[in-house]
Amino acid sequence: MNYLPRHLEKQILESAYYFKAILLLGARQVGKSTLLSHALPQIKTFVFNPIQDVYRARQDPDLFLESFVAPLILDEIQYAPELLASLKQKMDKSEAKGQYFLTGSQNFSMLRTVAESMAGRVAIFHLDNFTPQELLGQGKEEGWLPYYLEDPSLFYKGRKTLPSSFPPLVEFLFRGTFPGTVELPTTQISRYFQSYLQTYIDRDIRTMENIQSVSEFDRFLGIIASLTAQEINASQMGREIGISPQTARRWLDLLMFTYQWFELFPYHGNTIKRLSGKKKGVFKDTGFACYLATIESPEGLAKSPKLGALFETWAINYIHQQFATLSPAPLSYHWRTSGGAEVDLILERSGKLYPIEMKCKTVLTKNDLSGLAAFRETYSKSKVMPGLIIYAGSEVYKLDEHTLAIPWNLL
Repeated sequence: MNYLPRHLEKQILESAYYFKAILLLGARQVGKSTLLSHALPQIKTFVFNPIQDVYRARQDPDLFLESFVAPLILDEIQYAPELLASLKQKMDKSEAKGQYFLTGSQNFSMLRTVAESMAGRVAIFHLDNFTPQELLGQGKEEGWLPYYLEDPSLFYKGRKTLPSSFPPLVEFLFRGTFPGTVELPTTQISRYFQSYLQTYIDRDIRTMENIQSVSEFDRFLGIIASLTAQEINASQMGREIGISPQTARRWLDLLMFTYQWFELFPYHGNTIKRLSGKKKGVFKDTGFACYLATIESPEGLAKSPKLGALFETWAINYIHQQFATLSPAPLSYHWRTSGGAEVDLILERSGKLYPIEMKCKTVLTKNDLSGLAAFRETYSKSKVMPGLIIYAGSEVYKLDEHTLAIPWNLL
């Protein structure tokens, strides 16, 4: 597979001129090592693992760092945490920038340790799965989100859509956006995720949590995948597989710490209306979610009642992926009232609110505007910008004076 440029590449290289270290975080197999080795081909790379103590880095981190001249790429640094204190001492002896490039696939442990040991010396980046632009080899180009935040009324002008050679929507969702699935035939996608799941549990989960029953955790993952893009109730999930609410919450946190899952807080704002206080959970990759939910083919997904939730899952992830090109990034929420009115995603930036809905349908009606209208009415005194409905059709058009419909394949 030829290298596909990533959106973060330019920012990482620029930050290396101003920071002593770069930390690139992200899920297993999203392309962290590939990005750094391509962007920095001249730099020596060390890949750590939980079994072998590479060059005795864990046993004698000072000797390891003395043995190899910076700059260095230290891949999967969470398996050699003993290095971090020595790295700090090493960097404190030199004002040189771009000395160390670290990667990690466990958010909580990495960020906590780095925050304690290398604050002010390290720039932190998060790499996600491929965006459509990256899949097309256009990773140096921005998506539509920055332009929407700048001018919601004109941002779509002159923008292209995905070429006809791109997989159809349902196949795209079934395949997911991990680099490892790009060139696989559809019949091999499930085998890829079978292997990914095994490695994920053995390398990430078991190093962080003493899970007594792997089968229980597998069932938990299946339930989570089926609940993507929905409000989360840890107590209910625990009852379904016979674990405590505390265990269910701890396992959810594990998924977040390893970049398989994230949660949107509910938006409240300044209102007296009764609002839901539950967070909404979103799986990181639709292909992995399909595998865990035992959806075996694109045809099976097309007939599945989970199609709408998986479409929303991908769209929310794609919007979040575009945060990488924004500084500062918007805050993101979901919104739902006790009466059932809801908006899938609310972005907040510079005092402005941007409501966004996702509908996996090719024809929209006025009924699809109800959630956006309720939000606008509830926050009539706030600066609510023109909203979007991302849908499965192919045209950009206005649904009303406040809402624009845009196709899922807008670049």
